[in-house]
Amino acid sequence: MPFDLISRKSTHFVLWSPGTVANAPVLIIGQFQQGNPPTLAVANRFPMTPAAGVTGLWEIAATSCGLVDGSIYHYWFAVQSTNPNRPGGPIPCTDPTAWTVDWRLLPPPLASPFIDEDRQPAAVVLFRNGLLQPSDPGGEQLTLSDDPLANTLPQNNQLVIYELPTAWARTATGSVGIGTGSFQDVRALIEAGATGKNLSDLAVTAAGNTYLTDLGINALELLPPADSFFKREWGYDTAHYLAADSELGQPDGNSWPTANRDLSDLVKACHQQQIRFFVDMVMAFSRNEAYQHIAFDQFCIDDPAHNQGDPDALTSRSTPGNPQIRDGFGSTLFRYTRPLTASFYDPESGVDQPALVPARQHMYTQLTRWMTDFHVDGIRIDSVENVANWDFIQGFKDRARALFAQRWATQRLGAGADSHFLVVGEELSVPLALLTQNRLDGLWNDHFRVLVRAAVRGVNAAAEGEPTFEWTVRKAIDCRNLGFTDGTQAVNYITSHDVEGPGRERLFTSFTKFAGFAPADAVRRIKLAFTCLLTAVGVPMILAGEEFADLHTRFDVNGNVSQDGGKQVAPVHFELLDNVNDPIQQAVVLLRQDLLAYVSRLVHLRTSSLALSVNDTSFLHVDFNDGKRVVVWQRGPGSDGSLVIVLANFSDFSTDTSIGSSAEYVVPNWPSGRSWREITQERNVPANFAGREPIFAWEAKVYVS
Repeated sequence: MPFDLISRKSTHFVLWSPGTVANAPVLIIGQFQQGNPPTLAVANRFPMTPAAGVTGLWEIAATSCGLVDGSIYHYWFAVQSTNPNRPGGPIPCTDPTAWTVDWRLLPPPLASPFIDEDRQPAAVVLFRNGLLQPSDPGGEQLTLSDDPLANTLPQNNQLVIYELPTAWARTATGSVGIGTGSFQDVRALIEAGATGKNLSDLAVTAAGNTYLTDLGINALELLPPADSFFKREWGYDTAHYLAADSELGQPDGNSWPTANRDLSDLVKACHQQQIRFFVDMVMAFSRNEAYQHIAFDQFCIDDPAHNQGDPDALTSRSTPGNPQIRDGFGSTLFRYTRPLTASFYDPESGVDQPALVPARQHMYTQLTRWMTDFHVDGIRIDSVENVANWDFIQGFKDRARALFAQRWATQRLGAGADSHFLVVGEELSVPLALLTQNRLDGLWNDHFRVLVRAAVRGVNAAAEGEPTFEWTVRKAIDCRNLGFTDGTQAVNYITSHDVEGPGRERLFTSFTKFAGFAPADAVRRIKLAFTCLLTAVGVPMILAGEEFADLHTRFDVNGNVSQDGGKQVAPVHFELLDNVNDPIQQAVVLLRQDLLAYVSRLVHLRTSSLALSVNDTSFLHVDFNDGKRVVVWQRGPGSDGSLVIVLANFSDFSTDTSIGSSAEYVVPNWPSGRSWREITQERNVPANFAGREPIFAWEAKVYVS
């Protein structure tokens, strides 16, 4: 799909500024010079001129700037700030459509009213053969020319998504510190020939290890990989939407970032292992983004709480008489509703259009970059209620699907594109109208988290208004009981990266610190939760670390996980899987390793079983007699006739093993005439014994035929 602004960027430096501009923007360009601090050498300033035939687009031809073929350049656009909190002063801004940014090079300190945060990094570009090209500061470029075909990747109904933050734990001088897992560290979890960089001391990133491939997941959702203002957090304050994160592309010891190369290498490594690559996109708000100075009022809204009459002030949850104010969580909110009152250049079509909403077009631009250059296979949209415009959400989803269909068609793959791509939104009230109105392909199913956490504690999901335990389980296991119509519409999870507050923390911490369970009991219940997750109708998603009972090490002053303590700086503690000398801790390590093996068996089942890829669910047996809470459900048959049957015991009940071979629990109506394999213990079960085995407290058995 042609996109005019991106096409123009190959020959011109371009700045889209749809509004009144007091002074012409100026291109400041030169070459990086190492120093303390680094500087811009041989800097030149070139006034930009209006592009012919359109309104609100400034440009200068690359060939007019005296550039040397084959050279790397760093640059800014100098503008008069329109930010209401920094009015009127001249400021060098990052190119808002920069392919690469380099935080090593900031402009000199700015005069009042600007603060140090307003110093934005230089954009980076390669000039070669008369064209401007994406490049890292050392000349490294994208590496996806030989990427595997899209039809080699799993379909939506067979996905298991792994949600991975890039804040990881490492041991530092005797205590647990925070390390940044670079793109190269993530690749080391997937590709045997890759090794960790920042976290090379972890066993999971050692050469020859393929942690995520071994776990069996087939979709990696990397928490926002676009460039963020904050460091050593999870990236939920995007600053530069078209650029891969500079910090994640500069491992310790490297002289410059290689984010373009490293991220494209990571995506290709995923695809070579039949793992789809999802990106988490934060479009409701931004921090230190260039348009907050270039054209603030056209793109952004300031202080919506005091401007509730503004069409961009309220969330999409608002109803008449019940206004809900958009929350930027300390960052600046984009406008997605109020249109411009005059015709301006449209970056997509390349001609002037009336009633444009600039932030929408800005996000369509970044979408084109990520879909085209990084071969994205799925998108998760953060905080849909704070994006607050369902028309934009649908437009974004439709364009993403069209771009994927173009990639599919270019590879001449025939039918099937629709089943290999998903656009999912996070809106924790789960408004199903986003699906019935075709605004999104799927939603995060936060109901699942509440239901399953209640079930594995043996209680009704009161927070969901569910009065019975049976329906607590039924609604968790089949999302159609919640109003979804297909499993690919619901992304189920036990825990997500939103670990703030009771019932959202990591399971092991929730069960041991707050519920008081012993570690062994906590792990039993975590196994049961994973059995529900990986056999339920819906797309299962695993927060990194839950598969081995990760825990919180950072809390606020009240000992809770909150925004002020432990949320976006909560690391993944891969080192908890390593052997330790302390005998007490070693026992917990063994529990974690056992849990990891258990989850891995279920993940491999989920990605391969056709019975788990369909919506069919039958509840064969419910037993709440004599203190028992035993529920048995069947998934399938799949298109190959296969069945999966789960026997789950959500209680302290166990069969009396003292009576020997007659210690059995009988499940009526068990399908006859089949051979079975029990997955959690990897054993074959004779046909005449299936449905008659002993059961134990807080245990699940998963039978496959």
